[in-house]
Amino acid sequence: MPKGPQTRLPAGSQPRVRRGYFEYRFGQLHVHNTMPPGGGFEEGTPLVCLHDFSGSGRVFTQLLTALGQERSVYAPDLPGFGESDPPPSPRPAIADYAGALGDFLDSMRLRQVALLGLRMGALPAIELALTRAAQVNRLILVSLPLFTEAERSATRGTPPTAEPFRPPEWQRWATEAAALYPLRERLGRLSQRLLVLRPQDELWEPTGRVRDVLPAARLIDLEQPAAELLVSAPPRALEAMREFLRG
Repeated sequence: MPKGPQTRLPAGSQPRVRRGYFEYRFGQLHVHNTMPPGGGFEEGTPLVCLHDFSGSGRVFTQLLTALGQERSVYAPDLPGFGESDPPPSPRPAIADYAGALGDFLDSMRLRQVALLGLRMGALPAIELALTRAAQVNRLILVSLPLFTEAERSATRGTPPTAEPFRPPEWQRWATEAAALYPLRERLGRLSQRLLVLRPQDELWEPTGRVRDVLPAARLIDLEQPAAELLVSAPPRALEAMREFLRG
């Protein structure tokens, strides 16, 4: 999508969340974004936020406004979610989702980026960091679903309810791709600096296992669940992310 002239806001004003469409391998990618009030891209390394395998990039609205004071922040709707076009055929892998997001980075000509992955959104973030190690310099993971093999098997064996919820077809593809992704092995290959936020939710224990794989990762425990973290943007979490992204 051609970029028009950027509107420069007065210094000190609140960054505004905007939306746009970008061409990528599956059609059009819908992206929520903010930029610093001065309108430039030089203030800090851009941050790209990837949502869980439900909802859309809209879940990051409060985070975009808070972190957009000093850097450009982008929250794409993952392929098949929100208003982004889905993959054209079944059986995409996590690598396909990461490659599609790489198309967006290329279209924006971003030389360096940081990534934030929320829950299942951590998987394409990790894959993107591995395949574009020179471009991705930092990684923030929130509520990482680092399950044991026994837990994965138990989940696969859970019988369906009488009237199961059936998400759209392409969203099921994403869930199936996640089930096949070797998260522990791929996580262990990361070379970037890593910040892991551990909210109080059902992924509290799985998220803590990142230390077993990457002992040098910085892990911060939070009092809020992940959903509240995004809605209220608590100061402790924001300051941890700001410090990590500046360092």
